[in-house]
Amino acid sequence: MALAAVPARAASLIRDADIEYALAQLADPILRAAGLSPAQVRVILVNDSSLNAFVADTQHIFIHTGLLLKLPNARSLQAVIAHEAAHITNGHLTRRAGNVASARTAAGLGMILAAAAAAAGGGQAAAGVAIGTQSSALRVLLSHSRAEEASADQSSVRYMVRAGVNPQGAVEVHEMFKGQEALSVSRQDPYMRSHPLNRDRMRAMQGFVAAYGKDLPDSNAALYWFARAQGKLSAFTRAPGWTLRRAKDSATQDIALMRQAAAHHRQSDLKNALASIDGALKLRPRDPFYMDLKGQILLESRQAAGAVNTYAQASKLAPRNALILGGLGRALLAADRPRDALSALEKARDRDWRDARVLRDLSVAYAKTGQTGMASVVTAERYALQGRMKDAGLHAKRAVDLLPRGSGPWQRAQDVLLTAERATKR
Repeated sequence: MALAAVPARAASLIRDADIEYALAQLADPILRAAGLSPAQVRVILVNDSSLNAFVADTQHIFIHTGLLLKLPNARSLQAVIAHEAAHITNGHLTRRAGNVASARTAAGLGMILAAAAAAAGGGQAAAGVAIGTQSSALRVLLSHSRAEEASADQSSVRYMVRAGVNPQGAVEVHEMFKGQEALSVSRQDPYMRSHPLNRDRMRAMQGFVAAYGKDLPDSNAALYWFARAQGKLSAFTRAPGWTLRRAKDSATQDIALMRQAAAHHRQSDLKNALASIDGALKLRPRDPFYMDLKGQILLESRQAAGAVNTYAQASKLAPRNALILGGLGRALLAADRPRDALSALEKARDRDWRDARVLRDLSVAYAKTGQTGMASVVTAERYALQGRMKDAGLHAKRAVDLLPRGSGPWQRAQDVLLTAERATKR
């Protein structure tokens, strides 16, 4: 799991293969019911303890870590996903399309995260850099009108029922924010500010559930993946002692062992960390995400050779998972095999350019193999993704000067350079 430091002008993403797979499993039936492709719309975690979720383009649903940890069950998380999906399918992003950068590039996504960070904090400085406006980022980027919220509420309940998910989860989400409208804006959760809630909307939601709803049973698979995502996240964000005291209460034994492994690892207890993750793998021997965690434990404990072997096994079971390929590349770098690392890291970057760790490791691999222009472009993309546009521009300029004019990497460097120049002029 990557828990990156939060840059000054952007929120950071948490990239973890296990959690993202779990979120994808929970989102899949909802997205299909909404007429969206699960292959095209990704649910991604933002490293922020506040309670919020948002969409800024048609390809990403962002959920704050604070909200995932707070939600009571799988259906409430699926209700949040359904609501954000409804904003996409109902066309609520169209009116803001000209005000935000595209999230299809590292620079564009970095700009959106910068604006989101400003909006979450109620501030405007970062948003002014990111989207070139003196208006509140909350109004421009994340906020929705009451009509849009009512439309998304009704659509989300339809999607949940169509997907076989109990729509009572939508009511439970509303209940979490009950009373927020009475607080001052500075004390409200960002979700309240960007998704205005009131008693009338709560009553309307209850009416939608009564009209569309059925007494649908909770899916065992959904319960499992929700518990696994929440358990993995809490194991890496809460104190290890807290995790070890509560792991026995996990939904399943393998989740309990996974949480214990993470807690022991954070206490630098390699022996017990490996014993716990091996116990989880005994229960789920072909689980690439538990292998991914074992690889992380070994790598961060300076067991590079063992990490390479473990990540290689994981990548065979999940050959297209960019995060696991990134872990393999990282382990190969640690084992002083830069050319082998480069192969794995390039595959990871081609499948998913959103992982700042892969971009960092890829720049090292390029530098070690004498490809300074490529090292510069991926460094520029990493800084752009983190909202550090001045640094991104410097490295992008270097890449433009070094790379063949008109080549794909040169075009990527130009994208970062132009975005950085626009940002610094505003």
